[in-house]
Amino acid sequence: MSNKKKILLVEDDTNLGNLLQDSLEIKNYEVVLKRNGEEAFNEFKANNKYDMCILDVMMPKKDGFTLAKEIRRMNSQVPIIFLTAKALKEDTIEGLKLGADDYMTKPFSMEELTLRMENIFKRLPKTEVSTQNRFKIGRFDFDNTVRVLKIGDRETKLTTKESELLKMLAIYMDRVLEREVALNAVWGTDSYFAGRSMDVYIAKLRKYLKDDPAVEILNIHGTGFKMIVKK
Repeated sequence: MSNKKKILLVEDDTNLGNLLQDSLEIKNYEVVLKRNGEEAFNEFKANNKYDMCILDVMMPKKDGFTLAKEIRRMNSQVPIIFLTAKALKEDTIEGLKLGADDYMTKPFSMEELTLRMENIFKRLPKTEVSTQNRFKIGRFDFDNTVRVLKIGDRETKLTTKESELLKMLAIYMDRVLEREVALNAVWGTDSYFAGRSMDVYIAKLRKYLKDDPAVEILNIHGTGFKMIVKK
């Protein structure tokens, strides 16, 4: 089995698309190139096994923002980088709202693109760990696939962000989950606004977990959070 990272590249400019594909393959990535958002969506739907999506914003049939929304409905974790010819602040904000991990304005160098890709991969949890979706947290059973937290016969249905954040805490059980890592994995940005939003979600998770006093989410000052189960 290949251990190459698999990239879905969507770029309607023929020359640029071919150049990016060739350059990334030289860097030892496995690249599937699609020319419009509709083709890319059908590919992702058929083969939801990509390690990253690189999406042009302005495309025929389906633009990059619409495509990202559809990808996010199927996979809330896969990293997304937007490519655009426009440097408008509104586009950047729209991309971040959709959970983009990065945003690059054309023209850009391949060195810069690959460096940003590598930085995103470094901050993600290990793939073999992040594929886990069922966890035992003290007396709780947590299933991220259906977003349910269960203790005894009591079930709590979590929102997508609550569930993804709890999954990150469970993956990092007894270790510090850095704020930036959690923010980029769940919100797609480590902005001030996203940070305040995460604090609200941490408070909600603490409320859900209070039925087992042994379970605690600790604030690690200036660093992040740590979920523990007291013995």
